[in-house]
Amino acid sequence: MCDQDHFEEDLKKYSRRDIGTLAAAGIGAAMMLPGVANAAEVSEQDVEIETPDGKCDAYFVAPSAGAHAAVLIWPDIFGLRPAFRQMGKRLAESGYSVLVVNPFYRQQKAPTAANGANTSISDVRPLARSLTPETHTTDAKAFVAWLDKQSQVDTGKPIGTTGYCMGGPIVFRTAAAVPDRIGAAATFHGGGLVSDGDDSPHRLIPKMKADFLIAVAENDDQRDPEAKTVLKESFEEANLSAEIEVYPAGHGWCPPDTRVHNPEQAEKAWSRMLALFEKALA
Repeated sequence: MCDQDHFEEDLKKYSRRDIGTLAAAGIGAAMMLPGVANAAEVSEQDVEIETPDGKCDAYFVAPSAGAHAAVLIWPDIFGLRPAFRQMGKRLAESGYSVLVVNPFYRQQKAPTAANGANTSISDVRPLARSLTPETHTTDAKAFVAWLDKQSQVDTGKPIGTTGYCMGGPIVFRTAAAVPDRIGAAATFHGGGLVSDGDDSPHRLIPKMKADFLIAVAENDDQRDPEAKTVLKESFEEANLSAEIEVYPAGHGWCPPDTRVHNPEQAEKAWSRMLALFEKALA
């Protein structure tokens, strides 16, 4: 949905009323995430990962002690930024070794959106369009291989992956590219999961082995109401578990720095993700 023509139109309906007040007060929205009960102490670092196309800059955060199941996070069209670092850190505090990547490393290092989630879509659309199903796949393999070399990662446990907005299709391609490692996958307001094209992400479902959570924005569902049915039928045919739900929130509601962030529905989606990981990454 991010590269379609409805972004500004949807902002009028879903925009947060408090965003102007927060900006005026100098309060970073990424700091508004709830704390984690019994949070693990974590260590965080910026890293570079070798891929077939160069070096990807990324953020890696994990509990300070022990080895844990890994999670690979694909950001939305606004890329790797403080909000996604905060989300990654929060997940690590729940007991996971988390890698948040800059999907646009071929073009520039993060941050790739000058004003974060307030950046004009027209400014970042060329970055999103520079990626292809092929780059999604080669990057997924490189990042999973990197994770499996880290001492903080328990390679005896499956890996999870999550994607937001344009990251949704990348999650599908990750689960298909490394099916023996990806045990859980979650997409949040993922765009373009179902299309008529031969390269539609949903056509990869037979290659996967992961359990899925697909959290759909209500305005995305309104524009393509059949997509959820196609996904449900495809997962059933592949005999894979998939929780598919339309949330009463706008496209982009999960990251805390977006103008359409819905805290209540974001927390619901987060709790469903944690439930999936607890079951599938054990």
